[in-house]
Amino acid sequence: MTDDKMPGPRPLLRRPEDGELIDVAGVAHFFRLTGEHTGGRFAFEEFTLAGGVVGARPHVHHGHDEYFYVLDGELTLHHGDGEVTAGPGHLLAAVRGTPHGFRNAGTAPARALCLYTPAGYEGYFREVHAAVAAGAEVTDELLAEFRARHRTTSA
Repeated sequence: MTDDKMPGPRPLLRRPEDGELIDVAGVAHFFRLTGEHTGGRFAFEEFTLAGGVVGARPHVHHGHDEYFYVLDGELTLHHGDGEVTAGPGHLLAAVRGTPHGFRNAGTAPARALCLYTPAGYEGYFREVHAAVAAGAEVTDELLAEFRARHRTTSA
């Protein structure tokens, strides 16, 4: 089934081009599944960021867990006690309450998967994208305002 909404207890098949692309501050977030598809259980995205791009400064989620799985390139992951470089096959589990962040310290693009459970944080990316499209400048204050709406604080 390739419909956007899951019609009852049937599997949902998404084609490679199916999803919602949300560009935010140099990161291309391609949400393959959102809370609308999963009944709020989780959201699933593939994201890409160019070399030298900060994906997210250290922050803490208080209402959801976030899991990063690196597909291509390398991500520098902040994990609360410092940073580690992670390549293909590495997984970072940032459960709620743990400080984390990510950036691409290299020159080649990096691509990774991210799982949010429960869903809802995709709303944060939609809000930031809409604000920037309306002419807002991405500042720490703007990000803090949107993060607060999604039970997230800076670390």
